Amino acid sequence: MVALSLKSMVKSMFGFSAISTNKAAVSVLVIASALLVSQVQAATNSSHHRTKKAHATKSSAHKSKAHVSKTAHAKLSKKSKHKVLAAKASKQHAAQLAEDTRPSAGDIAGLKHIDALALASNVAFVVDQDSSKVLFEKNAEVSLPIASITKLMTSLVVVEAKQDLNEMIEITNEDLDKEKGTGSRLAIGAKLSRADLLHIALMSSENRAASALGRSYPGGLPAFVAAMNAKAKQLGMNDTSYVDSSGLSSKNVASARDLVKLINAAYQYPLIREYSTDSKYAVNPKGKQLLEYGTTNKLVASSDWNIGLQKTGYIAEAGRCLVMQAIIEGRAVVMVFLDSKGKYSRLADAGRIKKWITAMHPEG
Repeated sequence: MVALSLKSMVKSMFGFSAISTNKAAVSVLVIASALLVSQVQAATNSSHHRTKKAHATKSSAHKSKAHVSKTAHAKLSKKSKHKVLAAKASKQHAAQLAEDTRPSAGDIAGLKHIDALALASNVAFVVDQDSSKVLFEKNAEVSLPIASITKLMTSLVVVEAKQDLNEMIEITNEDLDKEKGTGSRLAIGAKLSRADLLHIALMSSENRAASALGRSYPGGLPAFVAAMNAKAKQLGMNDTSYVDSSGLSSKNVASARDLVKLINAAYQYPLIREYSTDSKYAVNPKGKQLLEYGTTNKLVASSDWNIGLQKTGYIAEAGRCLVMQAIIEGRAVVMVFLDSKGKYSRLADAGRIKKWITAMHPEG
């Protein structure tokens, strides 16, 4: 039965039946089995190859999809980041606009806004420094908040007290702004010389620096403020009052006429002139990183201006403020602008005055 089956198999596979012995049948069977296994193996290998290729294609598709997804996510993240930055800038612009349109002390007092030169400042006062001749006047007698113009008096008291400019002073919690909640680049624990504090207070209107200058005065801040008011009285600044050394309080007030007297007094000190008109300065607080500061008045770096002393100021109650001593057409001129609306309007007002003086050439 087996032999017959073998014969039939051999015949069907090889086309002949000449098998006479079982030994020969076994040999043929081995050969046939080997061929069969070879065919099965080839089929299996082909199947594995197709499966592997399919897996590779699927994996490649997944990777491609993942790459596309990652790229799309990156683009989306970048787009979202731009949207966030744009929204932040828009919010800051809206906040700034709200601040600039908020009624100031001058607005509440009903000061006149219109003048021959169409200045944006509610208060303007321009004087020939040498002759004291009034060249332009607008609400110069009204006492208003002066913001960081205060720091000119702060510097005057420090310099006249002959305090050690090399003494190291540490910024403390007492120097935090509890009036407006503003920040500062000077961290608590930072140590700077009195000279450096004075420099960035005048040039960059650094509030913590101004606070530390007042706090480190003999007797502390109360004694310093008393000295500020005493100096104002000595100069004949009868419409002036100080309550702090930085100008963050709206209770620091003065008239434009009074501020001309302050400018003239501060101008006598080369250190105040130098520090207030510097455009850039770097300080290295002990134990902290290097800090680079810039001026708050871009006119000092302009080739169109020859400025001998300046100070800017801003709080909502005071509006934008600016005081300067400058040489115009060979003439020393002192100018005061208070309660101006718009970030650059006070600088534009200074430009209008300069252009007007240049065109008029008024005699001294």
